[in-house]
Amino acid sequence: MVSLADIQSAEMRISQNIIHTPLVHSPTISEITGANVYLKLETLQKAGSFKVRGASNKILSHLIEIGDEGVIAASAGNHAQGVAVAAHSAGIPATIVMPEWSSLSKQEATREYGAQVILHGRTLEESIGKAQEIARKGRLFIHPYDDDEVIAGQGTIALEILSVLPKTDIIIVPIGGGGLIAGIATAAKAKKPDITIIGAQAKVCPSAIEALRHGTPFRIPGGDTIADGIRVAETGVETLPLIQHYVDQVVLASEEEIADAMLLLLERKHIIAEGAGAVPLAALLNGSVDIPPSSNVVLVISGGNVDSAQLFRVMRQSLARQGRIMRFSVMLADQPGELARLLAVIAEERGNILHIHHTQGESDMPVMMTRVSIELETRGWNHIEGFKKALSAKGYEIRMG
Repeated sequence: MVSLADIQSAEMRISQNIIHTPLVHSPTISEITGANVYLKLETLQKAGSFKVRGASNKILSHLIEIGDEGVIAASAGNHAQGVAVAAHSAGIPATIVMPEWSSLSKQEATREYGAQVILHGRTLEESIGKAQEIARKGRLFIHPYDDDEVIAGQGTIALEILSVLPKTDIIIVPIGGGGLIAGIATAAKAKKPDITIIGAQAKVCPSAIEALRHGTPFRIPGGDTIADGIRVAETGVETLPLIQHYVDQVVLASEEEIADAMLLLLERKHIIAEGAGAVPLAALLNGSVDIPPSSNVVLVISGGNVDSAQLFRVMRQSLARQGRIMRFSVMLADQPGELARLLAVIAEERGNILHIHHTQGESDMPVMMTRVSIELETRGWNHIEGFKKALSAKGYEIRMG
């Protein structure tokens, strides 16, 4: 099993190859929760996530053994980019096997960091199997989480946290295969035995919770999640004993809660976090974690590699759930001035029009009428109710949605 000494050695080994990321206090989240909440911003790490730590430690530990074919890994995105960057820094070639559902942006980023990409597998486990098959032909295989040297590299995050905030009470960490939390928990508990380590996982893929319940890695049919970085169907064999020994609790967050956490980080802290990176905040805000007042809580925001199209969809859906987008349609007489009168009502209520669309001549509409569909930016549900009342008072029959 990985020890504190292993993690301290990893810290010395990789120190010149990584960014020592900032630990930032969040007044907004602290006010919401009643705790002193800090964000460990691995979004600012090389390649946009913590993964370069473990990859660098693995490569540098075996540098003299690596042949001309270089290294190979399997990943849905962040580990791919971490290995690519670490290999490039070491001057060796890298090949990455990525699941077929990996986002296009993460595939392209991996190639741009200098790695060869092979698409194979419907699950991460199938991709790992393919990478291990190729590795037997003479390449060093770098597992995304189930490897002692990878775990030790990820554990350097805890050493950085405690060096900046020695009085940390709780660390909340995303958990998929378990490499990140296993390393952090091992280091943190060794340095500060009374610290609380909490894992946060997507509700649709609760592999770690099931592993803890069964006492062994347990394969589950995990569903699609915006937290694709922790979409792992089975917790690691090497990581589970460390999780069992050092992690105090594993909690879950829904897709909606993760999306809302991503939006909060973007709006209040100007941090672009991917779904997996926002899961600790989602778990903190959904009440799954018992936080003593005024305690020092660190959220590990593990990465910021989110596809721009996905970020757009997530933000819009989250805004709509919070009542900050209103979509409705009304029927207007198809004559001059009718649209202007409708827009005047919207202006009086201080609405900001995002989209407007006219529909004419459909089979369910009278000949002399037009349907106007409008999307508004609003301040919340009370503002939406104000719009409904104002429009109804002017004689408009509105259809929501």
